[in-house]
Parts: sequence; structure tokens; C-alpha cells
Amino acid sequence: MQSHDYVAKVKLLFVWTLKGYREVLFLHCALALLARAAPRPACSEFHSTVNAGMTMVKRVLLSIPDVHKSCITSKELTLGSPTKDLQYLQSELMIPTSPSFKSLSTEFTMELSLDHMYQGLQLYQDLLSTVRHRLPNPDKLTELLAVINDLLAQVLKIRELAQLETVTQYQGSGLSARLNSDFQAEIATHITLEQLTSFSQHVVRSLRKISHSKLAVWC
Repeated sequence: MQSHDYVAKVKLLFVWTLKGYREVLFLHCALALLARAAPRPACSEFHSTVNAGMTMVKRVLLSIPDVHKSCITSKELTLGSPTKDLQYLQSELMIPTSPSFKSLSTEFTMELSLDHMYQGLQLYQDLLSTVRHRLPNPDKLTELLAVINDLLAQVLKIRELAQLETVTQYQGSGLSARLNSDFQAEIATHITLEQLTSFSQHVVRSLRKISHSKLAVWC
């Protein structure tokens, strides 16, 4: 009789132990699933920073028409209507073009895309800061420059979160020395705003691709 009781107790202990192991295993599995489902802090911050950058670029795009209206007096200079004469004047004034963008790939990496963003923003910050001193009503332009400055800081933050090396600082276009009249300043402003529009559209698309890419290893 005692033997049967002993066997029964052993079986009961085994069942309890097995049940405990199952509960522990279930708990570990549940925690693992939660860890995989929840975004890691660095990944979450990276995506929110990229999205904030996109919002800033859209502010730039929305500001450009008002800036153009307040700074350009010539009725012949309208946004979205480039002419051969303007291309000639752009060449004469040696106004640089912005860096180009491509789809993200092993050749055109996220780092290269962010490099082009930063270089382009520095370029337009320099060009617009130069013409601002030659324009009669630069208030709207000053506001645009503040947004561009914030966007530059945002791109640097994205690079930092992506653990990329720092970029080189833009050395300047030297445009000021080539502006000999207020008319040339207006021409330069118009051309720069035209280019900034196209550049900003490329930046929005590139940031959107970066936000959805799997190139950030921690994500």
C-alpha cells in the first residue's frame, strides 16, 4: 500500500514539475514575442526623426511660392517656367546645381542619400543668404532660411541615429562677388527657388524611402 502511495506522489510531483516547466516556457515565448513586436527605442526614434524631416521639407515647399512673390518684382519671372535665357544667366552667374538623387541601392546608399541632402541644403542656405542682402523685402526669405537651418540640423540627427560619419562643411558658392546689380540678384533668387523646389521634392521622396527601408540594422 505504501508503495502505491509513493508511486502516486512521484507521479503527482512529476506532473506539477512538468506543468511548471510549461508555464515558464510559455512565459519566455510570450516575452520573446513582445520583444520582437515592440519597436526598439533607437529604431522608433530613427523613424520619427525621418518623418519629422519630411514635415520640414514640406514646409519648405509650401513656403517657396510666398517667398518668390515677396522677393521677385519682375512679372516675367514666374515659378515653373524656365527659359533658355535663364539657363544662360545661370551659367553666367555660375549658380551651382544641387546634388542628384537615385533610388536606394548598394551603390546609392542611405549614407550617400543623406550626404546629398546635407550638401544641397548647405548650398541653398548659402545662395539664399547671399541674395537676401540684395532684396528689398527679404522677410519671407529669412523665415525660409530658418526652416532650412532646422532641416539641416534634422538631417544631422538622422545621420547620428544611423551611426554615420560626419559630413564635410560646404565651402561657399562665391555668388556674392558675381552679383553686380539688383536685377541679377532677382534672377539668382528666382533660379535658386526653382532649383530648391525640385531638390526638396527629391528629398521628400528619398526620406520616405529611407523611412521604409531596412538599411538601418537595428530595425
